Amino acid sequence: MDFVTVTNGAIKLNVAVSGSGPLIVCVHGFPELGYSWRHQIAHFAAGGFRVAALDVRGYGQSSKPREITAYTLRHLASDVVAVIEHMGDGPAVLFGHDWGAPIVWHTALFHPDKIRAVAGLSVPFRPRGPVPFIELARSIYKGRFFYQIYFQQEGVAEAELETDIAGALRKVYFALSGAAPHNKWLEPKLAEARLLDGLVDPQPFPGWMGETDLAVYVEAFRAGGFRGPLNRYRAQTLDFAELAELSGRSIEQPSAFIAGERDPVRAFVPGVDLYADPGVACSAFRGSTIIPGIGHWVQQEAPEETNAALEAFVRGL
Repeated sequence: MDFVTVTNGAIKLNVAVSGSGPLIVCVHGFPELGYSWRHQIAHFAAGGFRVAALDVRGYGQSSKPREITAYTLRHLASDVVAVIEHMGDGPAVLFGHDWGAPIVWHTALFHPDKIRAVAGLSVPFRPRGPVPFIELARSIYKGRFFYQIYFQQEGVAEAELETDIAGALRKVYFALSGAAPHNKWLEPKLAEARLLDGLVDPQPFPGWMGETDLAVYVEAFRAGGFRGPLNRYRAQTLDFAELAELSGRSIEQPSAFIAGERDPVRAFVPGVDLYADPGVACSAFRGSTIIPGIGHWVQQEAPEETNAALEAFVRGL
């Protein structure tokens, strides 16, 4: 595997690249790295594709601007396009997980000529609604803790997470995994609670995240902190204005959805299964794969099943 630096204006992006052939670009979520795609990089590079997995701006060895305005979906989509153009092998197939899923969905909308197909993991495409999601969350979780609301105040979550980065990551990764009690991430807490209150630090950690894997993430967040990653959550109201031009648009490229059966994301809106119809706003939807017993970190918890679903998708294009 090689690492290259891709420039997008003042932003420098660290990108892992492997293989040769049609281009696949992988976009991670919170709190992860391009490293979270290690199983997919190996699989698809061996299968005749050129795979590029970037550290999203704010993470790893990519640039970390301080201002919240730098983390809108429009800016992040432009980073994905910069990677595609640097590779020179477009149009690209996009894989995105967690926040990476909205990034790749919106890259497909903002830059349709650059994107051949798109697969979202854990977060289905949802068109722009009548209010920003964070405002909906304030209503749904009024008087209760919800992590995205907690993340809004600058410096608060940073201080909590950076006190013990290894412990914080173990607790967050476990709470959202299929091995945790179901929907532990959404367990009711008072609004004034902190993120890590009540979360378990498992010893040992489940086998899908080895000590050497965890060390990669710990080192990256010790070096770069959490402000950039958390600013993505704070940019949601800015997105709402910037996405107005996309209102009513569907994903026109071939698309697919993959997620874990026990992912708490599907229960973010009480009484609604957010995974029930993930292709509702995708005009060339090729189907969804819900992997039994698996939580949020689908491509790491269940790499073989995820790779099989992604393989079926890309081979069918």
